[in-house]
Amino acid sequence: MSNCEDHGPIPTENETPSETENRSKVLIIGGGMAGLSAAYHLTKNGFTDFKLLEARNRLGGRIVQIAMTNERVELGANWIHGILGNPVYELAMEHGLVDILQCPKPHKVVAATEAGKQVPFNVLHEIYEAYLCFLRRCEEYYVTQYLPPDGIDSVGDHIRLEVQLYLDSIKDNSDRHLRQLIFECLLKRETCISGCDNMSEIDLLEIGSYTELQGGNIVLPQGYSSILEPVSKDIDKSSIYLRHAVTLIQWNKNGNVESNGDESDDSDRTVIEESSSRESSLEKDVKQEVEVTCENGKKFFADHVICTMPLGVLKHKADTIFQPPLPDYKLEAIDRLLFGTVDKIILEYERPFLNPNITEVLLLWDDSKDEGTEKGNYQATWFKKIYSFAKVSDTLLVGWISGKEAEYMETLPSDLVAETCTSILRKFLNDPFIPKPKTCVCTSWYSQPYTKGSYTAIAVGASQIDIECIAQPLYTKDTQDKPVLLFAGEHTHSNFYSTVHGAYLTGRMSAKLLLSTQEPQEIVVDCVDTTDLSSWIQGIGLQ
Repeated sequence: MSNCEDHGPIPTENETPSETENRSKVLIIGGGMAGLSAAYHLTKNGFTDFKLLEARNRLGGRIVQIAMTNERVELGANWIHGILGNPVYELAMEHGLVDILQCPKPHKVVAATEAGKQVPFNVLHEIYEAYLCFLRRCEEYYVTQYLPPDGIDSVGDHIRLEVQLYLDSIKDNSDRHLRQLIFECLLKRETCISGCDNMSEIDLLEIGSYTELQGGNIVLPQGYSSILEPVSKDIDKSSIYLRHAVTLIQWNKNGNVESNGDESDDSDRTVIEESSSRESSLEKDVKQEVEVTCENGKKFFADHVICTMPLGVLKHKADTIFQPPLPDYKLEAIDRLLFGTVDKIILEYERPFLNPNITEVLLLWDDSKDEGTEKGNYQATWFKKIYSFAKVSDTLLVGWISGKEAEYMETLPSDLVAETCTSILRKFLNDPFIPKPKTCVCTSWYSQPYTKGSYTAIAVGASQIDIECIAQPLYTKDTQDKPVLLFAGEHTHSNFYSTVHGAYLTGRMSAKLLLSTQEPQEIVVDCVDTTDLSSWIQGIGLQ
């Protein structure tokens, strides 16, 4: 990953601030979009008694940009997904980050076989339309509550059933085989959209739970990372602690816990310990409940903690990092959900070589040729998971790869990846003179210790309820007005999981929970002069 410019104070190892200096009402763990959103909304509402602990030496989490020769390239989040009701789009508009006069460039896709033959556009269009129809049928199960055919419980299984019925109507073997290759390519593309290894991992009855906002994918002229500045600029830099990786969260330091928190008298909350004393607000707390220990030995104390660690990190550390342990229902939900890997391979060239009119090349791999290859032998087949190369600019291409193959790719030297991609392009474009890239940058989201993957998906056997279980805040006393341990991040939004706007909204909701009082009070939102449609979708009353 890039060494982006640091933000905020970074205490050195020799500094030993007093315990008092490390006390605050609220601790936010993680400086990605969810953590920044929580800090932003606390600040915007006049509450500044918080500290934000970020493991990396930069803010942004899975939003990160690097400079290449003539371009700035996003290693993580690429697009604002939708306009209507999207708070990230509203924020970008408010701060002049969207070029509303810019006309989208024509998107011309070509599809080629391993023999270097391009597919007629009418065939590609026909298969793409059929594929979209099959995918929409999968999404309808969530709305209609109809049951799928027996034995079909994943999106991959259902689409392959539809594909087979479609292909059975085609008599010519070569035509049928070509169309099958296109379907397989689109399924690989879908793994990058969904964040999984194979579409057979995605639960059929739950794929429709994801809410797609209208307006398409929006690219910011200065890159997606430009959205970080308006979110972070008003946060007091002295409240941000970079290079503070958290190793232990003691979130009931003052209590004796015997229950695992699975049972509670109040169905809307999980209570770990009951107490006869009532604490009505943040300001009346006497003893701070939370003690957080960092990898560098520093300890921080607070009344409340907002945990925005990605689901991938929770999968690896949830059973050890929390003390007392999280309730079983949370640990089981964390285990059931999927946190897949999606990586980018960015190739930079000295000069353009692709036809100016072409924006993307789909790679129609014939996976039937690998039937004799040992399963899991990624050395021989990893590159066949790359479904396309798309133009970022005339001299920049990006390839997408997902799943186990992406994890394997992360272990390879970039020179080898560059050579492999050059061979692929020469083969599929039938051009032996395609140059080698001067630079090859590969992302490594699975290898990154503070992500351990890319984004959340609902696996077979999981459901929206698992996301809601993770999002459930925890209390240590049944009389508390405000939770002690809160969770935010894209993995805690049951409709917008896998998105930046999902992370943003959950951070905002955590801030609202801690800002709320027994008296009705309006929380200040982002765009003062506009209707906050995102709040309407989230179901938050602002009046």
